[in-house]
Amino acid sequence: MKLHGSLGGGIGRKEGMEIDFKLLFLKVQTIHVRISHSLPPLLLILDGLGLGVSLACPVCYLPVDQAIASMPSSPSESPVLHNLTYVHDENPIKTEPHGGSDFGGYPSLKQRNDSFDIKESMVVHCGFVKGSKPGHQTGFDFDESDLAGLQQFHEIIVASAIFGNYDLIQQPRNISEEAKRNVPFYMFIDEETEAYMKNRSMLDSSKRVGLWRIIVIHNVPYSDARRNGKVPKLLLHRIFPNIRYSIWIDGKLQLVVDPYQILERFLWRQNANFAISRHYRRFDVFVEAEANKAAGKYDNSSIDAQVDFYRTEGLTPYSEAKLPIISDVPEGCVLIKEHIPITNLFTCLWFNEVDRFTSRDQLSFGMVRDKIMAKVNWHINMFLDCERRNFVIQAYHRDLLEHMPPPVAVIRHPPALPNIITRERNQGKKIPRHGKDRRSGSRHHHKASAGNRESNFF
Repeated sequence: MKLHGSLGGGIGRKEGMEIDFKLLFLKVQTIHVRISHSLPPLLLILDGLGLGVSLACPVCYLPVDQAIASMPSSPSESPVLHNLTYVHDENPIKTEPHGGSDFGGYPSLKQRNDSFDIKESMVVHCGFVKGSKPGHQTGFDFDESDLAGLQQFHEIIVASAIFGNYDLIQQPRNISEEAKRNVPFYMFIDEETEAYMKNRSMLDSSKRVGLWRIIVIHNVPYSDARRNGKVPKLLLHRIFPNIRYSIWIDGKLQLVVDPYQILERFLWRQNANFAISRHYRRFDVFVEAEANKAAGKYDNSSIDAQVDFYRTEGLTPYSEAKLPIISDVPEGCVLIKEHIPITNLFTCLWFNEVDRFTSRDQLSFGMVRDKIMAKVNWHINMFLDCERRNFVIQAYHRDLLEHMPPPVAVIRHPPALPNIITRERNQGKKIPRHGKDRRSGSRHHHKASAGNRESNFF
């Protein structure tokens, strides 16, 4: 096994010693809160801006060949739900004074509630309600030349999106030759982003940028680029109906670990079919809502309306009573998923909440998860966010990069030439030594050279 990372720690355990995991969890949460409250003001400001504190911890990955050999030969069992189909409606009508969209089909509150009653066969709203198939006259439309390729079978895909020309494409690193051959990387972009890339000669007729296959989206269903980005993020199983596994990464992220290794570590080894990292400092939806309001992530009244609605449905602040559930708030920029009926239902219903309420998917994640878990024996692997930071690197959004000041120029002057004339004049003269006749080269008088100091900076 290989250990990747720079920071880490462990909990020792002597033979025969029992661990009180509940107590351990509460101690960790206490430390977590203390660290959060002791952060310097600058870090708190960065967190409010969504930049956070970038810390990665070590993660053990199998070598790529062993990870590939670990791939299950058959799909995981989907509890209770075995057949999932989707609502088709060419003329969706809004019948209630709630949110929603033509693209989502305006499910009523009754339809919403019924969708959480898990049965063997179900029909649910899941976007793309119009048209003969997703991407063809449904809104969020693809080029005809792309439609056939999206129907092909793949064991694994990696997907991302950039809407509103908001990010710069990040090229994956450390990708094995096996993954380059067998795992397609899809990047969804809107027409605004396409125009920007073409004007700067970043995109040509091949529609490839490095490893990424570019899929241009037409007729986006929402005016909000963030909400448009939730369509491929949460509805990949509708766009790619014939894949087994997917890894979603937000457009601001760079993948730096092989997809096979990520799937082995966070799904196959854990006997899980859905994995997401938990937020690195918040685990309560009510606290997350207030943080979103303070940071101006969305208008406050919409956030309040969503949280108040969830409160009427029984949402309570996170407490130890929810153990073994360890957090209600994900860091939702990476989704690792096996495409089976129960996980497809989960992301459908999660999308429906984003369509009905705010686009802040961290607020709706826990509610949807808990409603499904109350009906069936199913769980989500919520791993540490420092583990997520081990396999993706976050870049700045494009607008931040463009407004950053240029780096300070460092002028390095050549070393001064020795004063040969002065040296020659002093030749033959004995310069008296003071003290204990020490030499200037004594170890008590060493000075660090500028070159040595600079070599310690990266």
